[in-house]
Amino acid sequence: MAEDKPLVPVIVGPTAVGKTAVAVELAALLPITVISADSRQIYRGLDIGTAKPTREEQGAVPHLGIDLVRPGERYSAGRFAAEAAGWLSDIGADRQPVVVGGTGFYVRALADGLFREPPLPAGRRAQLRQWTGRLDGLGRWAARLDPGFSGGGRQRASRVVEVALLTGRPLSWWQVKAKEEGAMRPWYVRLTVPRQVLHQRIEERVTRMLAMGLVAEVQALLAGGVPPDAPGLDAVGYREVVRHLRGDLAADELARAITVSTRRYAKRQETWFRHQLGGDPVVTLDAVDSAGALARQVFELWERKD
Repeated sequence: MAEDKPLVPVIVGPTAVGKTAVAVELAALLPITVISADSRQIYRGLDIGTAKPTREEQGAVPHLGIDLVRPGERYSAGRFAAEAAGWLSDIGADRQPVVVGGTGFYVRALADGLFREPPLPAGRRAQLRQWTGRLDGLGRWAARLDPGFSGGGRQRASRVVEVALLTGRPLSWWQVKAKEEGAMRPWYVRLTVPRQVLHQRIEERVTRMLAMGLVAEVQALLAGGVPPDAPGLDAVGYREVVRHLRGDLAADELARAITVSTRRYAKRQETWFRHQLGGDPVVTLDAVDSAGALARQVFELWERKD
């Protein structure tokens, strides 16, 4: 039963919006343990470029989900969900778990379970895709076959039709079944700021990361035998530094390249969190306010949630 699962605050938002700072301030108001839902902070040695919580911040607030694997090792949303479910159950009753992060698939896997598409016969699937590729009114077919279909592009409608016809059950049914496997009930806090403000924060963060030694961090990883295309080093910021060290990106272009890539990534995150949090409770807060003021809002709303 969903009611048997713990209700857990989940602080989400784009990179540089201030999620970690809010969590640290929240810890002064409520004894919390942070579960990081960040697909890059899992890597040991990737500290500066992932804006990993500092030693001081981790000392003040217990953090889980950080420094789990070495760069180069693959780590899936499914693995995160399984391990984070264990962390949730191990956190004592005297502490409130709070999920913090910007990796939407990690958050969804933990909250909603990991949707696994049922086995579909390859031959019939190929024939069906040819048919739907020529079909007019594909969206209407999708809506008739799946009452849970809420619209979307042709590719999404095609998938809805495909699953319904080949499995005998609508895609929304399979998704509900997956959600029953979720480890918690999420209480979302989505932090957002005007785009101009976010762009300014990103630019300032990139400048700060480079001043802290981001290039040297990557050099050390490469010298330690981490391949330049390893999982982890393909993240925003790291891949630009790798290009720079290869001689493909000039030093005076590095900050700008990282800033542009980070802005694009933040835009994708914002779009995802705006549309993919489902029907769960979502509190949207203007993160222009200070981290302390935002933490106070989160605390007060959490206390009044019932």
